[in-house]
Amino acid sequence: MAHSDLAKEYFLKGYNCAQSVVMAFHDLTGLSESESARLASSFGGGLGRMREVCGTVSGMAIVAGILYGYDDPKVPGASQKHYALVQELAGKFREANGSIICRELLGDRSQVTSTPEPRTAEYYKKRPCPELVEMAAEILDAYIGTH
Repeated sequence: MAHSDLAKEYFLKGYNCAQSVVMAFHDLTGLSESESARLASSFGGGLGRMREVCGTVSGMAIVAGILYGYDDPKVPGASQKHYALVQELAGKFREANGSIICRELLGDRSQVTSTPEPRTAEYYKKRPCPELVEMAAEILDAYIGTH
């Protein structure tokens, strides 16, 4: 199954947006589904449901860090190279959606709370999230396919 289809499937099962993207790539990251879900659990809803950077973008960054990140701060240019990658991925998402900010993508003006809405048919009708997790996985797959 394509990573994009898998990401959407995870979201529709109830995982948050960041978890859905990270879990979809568990075959490449070497993490289990459970480890992937725990690692990304804080980033849903725009970081802890604060509606900041979209969890799908955070999910892409997490996977990019696992696959292409640096682990030695003394290597010249390592952080710059990695930050450029994250900016490239986020830029492609922004270009396609007009923003990388959760509340802007959702048109959400509600109060920030820690309680997610129940996942009902109505919830899915008013949210672009299933398509956004799918798109984030496609963007990441396109990058992985060329590197």
